[in-house]
Amino acid sequence: MMKKDQILSSILLFFFLFTAFITTMADSQASSQPSNESKVHIVYTEQPKDQEPEEYHIKTLTSVLGSEEAAKEALLYSYKHAASGFSAKLTAEQVSELSKLPGVLQVVPSQTVQLHTGRV
Repeated sequence: MMKKDQILSSILLFFFLFTAFITTMADSQASSQPSNESKVHIVYTEQPKDQEPEEYHIKTLTSVLGSEEAAKEALLYSYKHAASGFSAKLTAEQVSELSKLPGVLQVVPSQTVQLHTGRV
């Protein structure tokens, strides 16, 4: 039986690997676009109350992007378990506006990271 720390570590590892995978897919699609276009960002939010996480994330994006359709198009993934937040393709101006909204804790550019282990 796994200990709680091992389970938490496994969940966090999965979360970061999945985020890296989603980011890599989005980056490869966006690599042909000019640098002033939308880039993938991870948006950390407070845990939504009385609302499904994805619904809350779309509502948050809609307030910046102007329409639910634009929000759904920009949304890449909605994080519901290990953390509350979402990944979305956003311009620098949208990131600035989103960062000021209540309930948004942090907006960071998504990065692809290489995992290193001591195992051979």
